[in-house]
Amino acid sequence: MTDKVTPDELSFERVLDAPIDKVWRYLVEPDLRSTWFMAGPTDLRVGGKFGMTMDHDKLSDDQVATPDKYKPYVGNSWSEKILAFDPPTLLTIEWEEGKAGQVTFALSPEGESRTRLILAHTGLRGHSDAKNFGSGWASHLAVLERRLRGERVPNFWALHADAEQEMKAALG
Repeated sequence: MTDKVTPDELSFERVLDAPIDKVWRYLVEPDLRSTWFMAGPTDLRVGGKFGMTMDHDKLSDDQVATPDKYKPYVGNSWSEKILAFDPPTLLTIEWEEGKAGQVTFALSPEGESRTRLILAHTGLRGHSDAKNFGSGWASHLAVLERRLRGERVPNFWALHADAEQEMKAALG
């Protein structure tokens, strides 16, 4: 696990316990993506839309309440434009219509049964973006790792709270 956290850029590297085709499906298939991140109607092509709906209550396997500061966002749906699409190795999407940069998922095989994922979020607007998006990406990747291993995720929000503390420490 290698992470780079700056006010301008985030980079998370994970070696996942699943072959590349399976990890790719978890990135692009809305039903699978909803188990670790957000999903919505998606048009998988350069210029297509990558749909997302904030429904993080479904990320916990136990009954866990959404923290008050995130409740106003539950159910919000939007889409971002796909900037690069090269199955099963590369997906880049804009973030907040490009105002908060872009996110790239780069995959490469690690033998026959594992995959290296590098998630890079570039073009951040500063410290606040880095803390906010960094804690989100770190917690969502923790869920993805567990889902791919067939493990439960009792409490997504506990993972998110831990990631918030990690981002706060990394950014000073």
